[in-house]
Amino acid sequence: MVPADQGGGLMRADLLAEPIAGLDEALAVVEAFDRTLIGGLLRPQPAQAAALTELAAAVAGTPLASLVAEAVEKAAVGAASEDHLLALAAARTALLGAVHDALVTRADEATGRGRAEQPAVEPGTSEAVNLLAAARAWLADLARAGWQGIDHDLVSGAGQVVFAMLPDPALRRPATLLDGFAAELAASCPGAALERIPVRRWADLWSRAMLLTRPGAAGSPATDTVTGRLLPLGVDLHEHATAVQAQVHAVFEPAGGGTPRLVRASVSVPKPDTVVGVGVWQLLRPHMSLPAAAGEGRSMQLTDMPITAEGDLIWGEAHARLGEPADAFATARVALPGAGAGAIAPFDRHPAGIAIPVFLEDYAVHREDGRLAFTLAGHRLAVDTDRIPTAGPLTPEAVATSSACIGLLRWDAGAFRIQPLAVETVVKKKTATIHAGAWAGGTADKMGAKAEQAATEAVRVLRERAGKLLRT
Repeated sequence: MVPADQGGGLMRADLLAEPIAGLDEALAVVEAFDRTLIGGLLRPQPAQAAALTELAAAVAGTPLASLVAEAVEKAAVGAASEDHLLALAAARTALLGAVHDALVTRADEATGRGRAEQPAVEPGTSEAVNLLAAARAWLADLARAGWQGIDHDLVSGAGQVVFAMLPDPALRRPATLLDGFAAELAASCPGAALERIPVRRWADLWSRAMLLTRPGAAGSPATDTVTGRLLPLGVDLHEHATAVQAQVHAVFEPAGGGTPRLVRASVSVPKPDTVVGVGVWQLLRPHMSLPAAAGEGRSMQLTDMPITAEGDLIWGEAHARLGEPADAFATARVALPGAGAGAIAPFDRHPAGIAIPVFLEDYAVHREDGRLAFTLAGHRLAVDTDRIPTAGPLTPEAVATSSACIGLLRWDAGAFRIQPLAVETVVKKKTATIHAGAWAGGTADKMGAKAEQAATEAVRVLRERAGKLLRT
């Protein structure tokens, strides 16, 4: 990913542009199934029945074959039970999982990076079977009605289920998913009036939620502990109307030597929809020091920090302390090329979940129709500037004038793309680095400080109002 004469390995951009056998066919089956959910499966039309038959044929050689064949037979005549719909969701998920695996294998070949194998996952347990069943019943009603058939009465049925699930930590994951999904659907009611339906997204949310309502589906990830130095690469900010997450990508160097590895650490908090932009950092800061350390260019020393086989740190402030300054671009040039990648959890096997840290330099920047692309060794790689958060100083303009980039290799709209996390560019005739998460710990930047002040006032007012509500 850096020139060979600097000790790294060149990223094979040509491999990222080559077609992958069977990929388009698998995606076509998924797209056909997703269209069946537009009109719903209560009274399926011939085109919907044909799409369901294609889904069954696509998994005919897998352990799901008999379950899906039966589910398709019932669904094609409008008689699918909740278990049948669960089988259809599993088949769709399996196909996208296969697409994910093919794409990750190609990305690993292009970056020359090794990857650990997924260890056995202990099945989860749940005593709240009735709540999961209630959630599954609501999701089944959605599939029967279809996206064009949703209304406020149907969507509001998730409210009581989510309210009952949230207090149970074991159910927090499906509860949060259902809550966000229901909020999106409610904002789009009535479905019959929709001019544009996010077909892939809603099918993704529906199928993931269906699988999570199966008791023990999520399982318990295998964990270990690590001690050593954490070198942040960048912060990826995910923002939703009701929640925000900061995910720090980093290289971990074990104490006493050993192979460095790619790791992630995430912090997620609920948020009011009025807190946006720089204001989200105020919600995140009290819960984890790592985003601020990454924004300030500091390493962290970890002692017995729990970690999953996938490379996700189960963050605990008691296991971490602030370390010495660590330049992210130095880490990207020296440590990133030799860092091994973690395994991939079964539930994360989806093309949208691909986010592989890479370092690029010596590229040419092209702009066409307002979209940026990097050209490496004659091969063009699209730049996804839409993912750059407004909560930081990184802008598409800075990316367009950059000479080096730390980013995440993603796959979207049928092609690999780069999501910039940080760039090296020239500001006032001097080389400067600009990070998307630079304001995580606060900022003296004039523009950022002004936005932070406005956000502070908004958060203060919301907390004051919340306090009054709690006292009444």
